[in-house]
Amino acid sequence: MSDAHPIRSRRPGLSAGALIIAGVVLAVLGAVGAWLQHDARGRSAEPRTEFTANNPPAGLPAALTTGQHLHWSRCTSPPTARTGYDCASMKAPLDYRKPDGRTIDVALIRRKATGPNARRIGSLVLNFGGPGVSGVSGLPESLAEYKPLLDRYDLVSFDPRGVGATIPVRCGKTADDTGYEGADACAERSGAILPYVGTSHTARDLDLMRYLLGDKRLHYFGVSYGTALGAVYAHLYPSHVGRLVLEASVDPTADFDEKHVSQAKAVQAAFDRFAAHCAARIRHCPTGDGPEEAARRMASLADRLDKKPAPAGGGTTLDADDLAYAVSDHLDRGTDGWPPLVKALTALIDHNDGRPLNKGADDIGSADRAATPPDNSRTALLAITCADSSLRPDSERLDRDKARVTAASPVFGAAWSIGVYLCYDWPFDGERVTPQVNADGAAPVLVVGGTGDPITPYPGAQHMARALGDGVGVLLTAEEEGHGTYPKNRCVTETVDQYLRTGRTPAPGTVCRGSMS
Repeated sequence: MSDAHPIRSRRPGLSAGALIIAGVVLAVLGAVGAWLQHDARGRSAEPRTEFTANNPPAGLPAALTTGQHLHWSRCTSPPTARTGYDCASMKAPLDYRKPDGRTIDVALIRRKATGPNARRIGSLVLNFGGPGVSGVSGLPESLAEYKPLLDRYDLVSFDPRGVGATIPVRCGKTADDTGYEGADACAERSGAILPYVGTSHTARDLDLMRYLLGDKRLHYFGVSYGTALGAVYAHLYPSHVGRLVLEASVDPTADFDEKHVSQAKAVQAAFDRFAAHCAARIRHCPTGDGPEEAARRMASLADRLDKKPAPAGGGTTLDADDLAYAVSDHLDRGTDGWPPLVKALTALIDHNDGRPLNKGADDIGSADRAATPPDNSRTALLAITCADSSLRPDSERLDRDKARVTAASPVFGAAWSIGVYLCYDWPFDGERVTPQVNADGAAPVLVVGGTGDPITPYPGAQHMARALGDGVGVLLTAEEEGHGTYPKNRCVTETVDQYLRTGRTPAPGTVCRGSMS
């Protein structure tokens, strides 16, 4: 199940053999100044007490549970993790239905807690979205976002199945090619693992990880697609749920095609709000005097770029689809993305210069592009999404769904509609139409949704909180533009941090004011 639009990072889509990708803005590396009282690896000078758990996952051989220990050592890759981080490998069954069969190695990374030993809660496992994002690369890149939590938690992330160093999916011309050459190439290069890279399999890896990290319950922070993973975990292991944060939540009640429609509507609404602001506040607004004029100008611009793409630097060009994805990348950032979008559209419209828009989208980046290139995030996104979704539409339904998505947004619909083809010729069956996330009996799970989110629309967070079950899903609403609200919204950050430190959830109906207030 993808949280994404059809193209560019975090936006999955596949048309006639071309995979298209999809992202949440996640920021810079943290500096080590706050940790000068600790050694160069980020470890406290105080002797460390390692935690142990007494509730291993049921049904696994002792060799993988009580007989397995994580051997942490200095990370050798990526370069950003060579100082202050530990890496390890966890053995897990390829197929949990055959736990005594073939095993895989799951790549882990850790930043040790810096607070007093007596106050350490355990490990906080992070998933940054996608699907297809490398957590081994993502943790160093995103450390600044979660740095305040290091006083109570070890921060841990991992490469999910099919991603990075964990049985990476290959769909290229050669075994080590990270490109996409069609579904047949995926079957040829990675057919032995493709049935086992879906979210439910990774959720089972999470429970084994929890046990080996020494935690009786899983403490977890999932962003965007990571909310699907966390919710599936809660369904499978309700008694093992600790403190779970599901931020920028996906909609577990919507199937793959319904998500394309709702996402096209949401990103169009975000663009309309940008256009209204631009018309009211910018003297020479490139999108005109409001949303209706903006839609006409964007249609004219897209038509121009379809006939002759604009130069975008480095020998690249910008066509109509690129325009839609690049604009959306700016909208992902919320109001922070609006000023550079004004400048970039002005350069493109007035001077046929696509460089600012193209460069701005690349510089924005996202959690879903967190892995350092070259990586296999594009093919992993495809493989995980199609392993999760059992929809395999025929040509008649494809045409109907494509038309629905196109009609949902005058600016983004045509580009987003390509996503309906993502799994149409996938060589393996998917698991379900929508995931099972009901988690009766679990501890409260904090679900965070932004009312102006263009990627995971706010109704999805409402549906997630309800689907988890009464007394389980607790919704925190942020009146905020952009994809994701932590840590840019102070109220959200304080509320989430308090929950992770104390286990106390906010009162029902809590709303954090923000850029849309």
